[in-house]
Amino acid sequence: MARRPAPKTFILDTNVILHDATCIHQFQENDIIIPLTVIEEIDHFKRGTQVINLNAREFARTLDSITGNGLFNGGVSLGKGKGMVRIAITKGLSPAIQEVFREDNADHRILSVAYDLNRASRRSKSVILVTKDVNMRMKAKALSIPAEDYTTDRIRSIEALYSGKEVIEDVADDLLNALYQPPFEVPADPLVRSHSIEMMPNQYFILRSPNRSVLACYDPVSGHLRKVDKAPAYGIKPRNAEQIFAIDALTRTNIPLVTLTGKAGTGKTLLALASAIHVKKNYRQIFVARPVVPLSNKDMGYLPGDIESKLAPYMQPLWDNLKIIQNQYPEEDKQYQQIDQMIRDNKLVIEPLSYIRGRSLQKVFFIVDEAQNLTPHEIKTIITRAGEGVKIVITGDLYQIDHPYLDAQSNGLSYLIDHFKDQWLYAHVNLEKGERSELAELASNLL
Repeated sequence: MARRPAPKTFILDTNVILHDATCIHQFQENDIIIPLTVIEEIDHFKRGTQVINLNAREFARTLDSITGNGLFNGGVSLGKGKGMVRIAITKGLSPAIQEVFREDNADHRILSVAYDLNRASRRSKSVILVTKDVNMRMKAKALSIPAEDYTTDRIRSIEALYSGKEVIEDVADDLLNALYQPPFEVPADPLVRSHSIEMMPNQYFILRSPNRSVLACYDPVSGHLRKVDKAPAYGIKPRNAEQIFAIDALTRTNIPLVTLTGKAGTGKTLLALASAIHVKKNYRQIFVARPVVPLSNKDMGYLPGDIESKLAPYMQPLWDNLKIIQNQYPEEDKQYQQIDQMIRDNKLVIEPLSYIRGRSLQKVFFIVDEAQNLTPHEIKTIITRAGEGVKIVITGDLYQIDHPYLDAQSNGLSYLIDHFKDQWLYAHVNLEKGERSELAELASNLL
């Protein structure tokens, strides 16, 4: 009988807790050590309305619920099958750390705890520092301290991430001909068997034979493939197959959650906004929001003016897209004036994501832009607020991340796509071709 590996000990950095308030429950049978310096840092983040502030408060309550002096001594069990958690009191920098770094700060105190515990441990490489900060990991490894990223909410491969679309060649002409005839749908089983493929709910397909092609979507309720037609959304005409798929997903009321990914210029935000206005009669209000990443990093203070003036540059791309939609019509046209009226009546609201938080989401078309800068926990917070009649559309470029502790594999948008791909209430489209201009597309590919 194989011996079970000895439990490891993980030391948590502050940014792990601010990223995921439930992190201490994610280490199975392994033990957790939280330096007292981390508790002190968490205390500085408790005030505010950002997700990191909510996480700081939630974690503080979690620790408070763990009673007993053992939290500062041998540790307290987290439950059956779980390890122990304890707080390590820091008493200045160890001589080895002080000799290398000199400065006495929170990061170096955490490193000092990890260094001392590694030297005291009899099990080789059994005490591991967990941090989202790549520079902190580099410092740790320079001191021969094992260090890892927090990977609980990290997807395995961005290259293998679900795209929402598949091209199938050599499809029988009979099947394609049938899709061009009423009721414009056919059972999916024959295609599944003949091409040995697995179809995800609401997945889109480009079906081709030597003679013709057709765009289709798999309906998980009927088990049929239905033909997808090219249709404009409030004057915006799709220019490629992926944009046709996107408008189809965005305008269907039976798909309450849609994600759109793609590089700059592929039309993610424009299509989402146009589709929302196109189907506005089904919703009480349209919310459009985006995270303001520099706000949490305190860069906003360098901009002149009050908070509204500081936020304006971050919201301007949304207003620019709205103006493109409006300019599809002459100024005297009813369709043009209707957008201005929606803004005046507060039926169309464009605001920072932090302003939307806490509002009631009932019969709302809710667009979250630049979602690659959100954590998995933030994405979960947004979606779990959805009430009756809500449609949530989340867009982003997985390779254009501004958040200091996120990357293509750990951001909330990638996490959402990976976990929702087989759900009936969800559709995803990855937009591949830039349509802003020939120059913009060339720059996106070459630079």
